[in-house]
Amino acid sequence: METQKRGNLKRIGGRTSRLLLGLMLVFALGMGGIQWRMITLPDQSLPPADVGIVLGAALWQTEPSPALKERLNRAAELYKEGVTPRLIVSGGYDREDSELTEAEGMRNYLVKQGIPAEHIELEQEARSTYENLKFSQAVMERHGWRSAVIITHRYHAVRALDIARYVGYEQPKVSPMDSSVLMMAWHRSRETLAIYKWEWDKLQLVLGRQLKG
Repeated sequence: METQKRGNLKRIGGRTSRLLLGLMLVFALGMGGIQWRMITLPDQSLPPADVGIVLGAALWQTEPSPALKERLNRAAELYKEGVTPRLIVSGGYDREDSELTEAEGMRNYLVKQGIPAEHIELEQEARSTYENLKFSQAVMERHGWRSAVIITHRYHAVRALDIARYVGYEQPKVSPMDSSVLMMAWHRSRETLAIYKWEWDKLQLVLGRQLKG
């Protein structure tokens, strides 16, 4: 009897190990596929759009971080090329003790790059990529803008585009850039987990639940 019990436990343990191994393999393959999409997301042809949306990132005190400057420099290029004659800068407070919202810091930087302040709209409440795009969509609706170019790093653009499509942007475009200042292995790994979380968040939204900040 005791021998039979041990045999049953071994079989159960073997099945459990194989199941866990299979799940780990699926997860690893999924992560690899997502990171490949981040690396290979192509540049898009960008016809003129109503507005460019710069997705926020950290400020260093009151100045944009080097990574955020990369996004803002791209936004300034697109503005000066006539692709995006208006810009939305989206981002709330980084921390409770922040002096400026991300949007205010971005606006100040763009004005120094020669962009007229009246051509920059501030969205100052967002604390996530979902909120960046959802709240910027409300700004677009107030102004009657329909077409948008999302401005962010290439690794981040995969999720940003999916969110934009989910919340109802009309054929959103993205102007992705690679970074010369970020540790990409870290950021791609972190973003991969964020994509998995976004898939879960979509399920919560379908079920009518509010997303937690």
